[in-house]
Amino acid sequence: MTSIQQRAALQRQIWAIANDVRGAVDGWDFKQYVLGTLFYRFISENFAIYIEADDDSIHYAGLPDNIITPDIKDDAIKTKGYFIYPSQLFANVAARANSNESLNTDLADIFAAIENSASGYPSGRDIKGLFADFDTTSNRLGTTVKDKNTRLAAVLKGVAGLDFGDAHSGDFESNHIDLFGDAYEFLISNYAANAGKSGGEFFTPQHVSKLIAQLAMHKQTRVNKIYDPACGSGSLLLQAKKHFDAHIIEDGFYGQELNHTTYNLARMNMFLHNINYDKFNIQLGDTLIAPHFDGDKPFDAIVSNPPYSVKWIGSDDPTLINDDRFAPAGVLAPKSKADFAFVLHALSYLSGKGRAAIVCFPGIFYRSGAEAKIRQYLVDNNYVETIIALAPNLFFGTTIAVTILVLSKHKTDTTPSSLMPVACSKKKPTTTCCWIPTSTRSWPCSTARRMSSTLPVPYRLSRLQPMITTSR
Repeated sequence: MTSIQQRAALQRQIWAIANDVRGAVDGWDFKQYVLGTLFYRFISENFAIYIEADDDSIHYAGLPDNIITPDIKDDAIKTKGYFIYPSQLFANVAARANSNESLNTDLADIFAAIENSASGYPSGRDIKGLFADFDTTSNRLGTTVKDKNTRLAAVLKGVAGLDFGDAHSGDFESNHIDLFGDAYEFLISNYAANAGKSGGEFFTPQHVSKLIAQLAMHKQTRVNKIYDPACGSGSLLLQAKKHFDAHIIEDGFYGQELNHTTYNLARMNMFLHNINYDKFNIQLGDTLIAPHFDGDKPFDAIVSNPPYSVKWIGSDDPTLINDDRFAPAGVLAPKSKADFAFVLHALSYLSGKGRAAIVCFPGIFYRSGAEAKIRQYLVDNNYVETIIALAPNLFFGTTIAVTILVLSKHKTDTTPSSLMPVACSKKKPTTTCCWIPTSTRSWPCSTARRMSSTLPVPYRLSRLQPMITTSR
């Protein structure tokens, strides 16, 4: 079986499990249990491989817990960020799940123990609360303890039956981890596709994520770190890891997320793609009013798909106009539309050599008032490098034809021809607005219809459907 066939078979199997096991429970509500169980299996197998260290005489799952010394535990936590005793490993819990009458409380205790093992260590912040949404006492699992245990056992057995290959043979990182990461991303994307509007709030489709990562990393052979101020489940950050050599992202992956559940998904997603705790920093909170990383070194690459036209406090907080992120523009984004607040935030966090690629609601490129003034500020200061108007129906939960705004602080060419508008539609540009960034007015895409092959390769959307037409 080829790797493509193996992935397809695995995806069919895991989605069947997710649907069969949940019964009458809503799929959106049940996602935490399937995703959490997949994560639990991954960190268990990853941890066992680390302890065994290619020594065929050691089978960690078969060892008694009391063989673990304080030094072994301390060294493991410093390296992996957490500790799992043999009896707590996924394989051992799944093997006795059907007969375990206290399965739900045992799982809760194990998850708490894994999180607490990092307490007092540098990884504590990254591990704490990872399993918070895996509520083993929830009535979503059933009204009685027996019902809860039956459903939990079914999830464990289903995930245990997934064939990720032999973790003990070949290159663990390139085979086993890739399959786990792909399965996790597949599940998240399917849940997003079936979740309606809310689905787009935490997952950016992979083909779009890849393009955004390419735009942010274009012509950069090395970046200090990559940042997403509204990171959702982390899909944009992970595309940068997947499509670029790991060594060129020197200091790791940074993000902030407002939603607690999605914040946990992002942290799990990092681990599942073998990004160790010391190479990512995902924070919980409101990026616009309580930003993290403001004292850090600016970022060489920023990717983002922030929520479209959401409300924020804006001018109701008189201190924000003096905030270093917003003050240079001289005006705040409207309270009813925070789009440009996210743009200005990203620009403020961008290094002098870096580039930001941000998915934007198209209205910000032609609406009047404060947004027109912010547009003028961006143009006057030569920050706009590229604007790409995407085709509709590319994102979960919306049919809107959104745009990608690419910002840079190191442009030297200030002539109008240095600005590159890109239009896209099913066959040719028609009525979708494409902002020509030499002006604050909007233009129909037909204005930029005479486009050809002058785009650098990373800017070509040949893999996106519908196809685009480009000009310069």
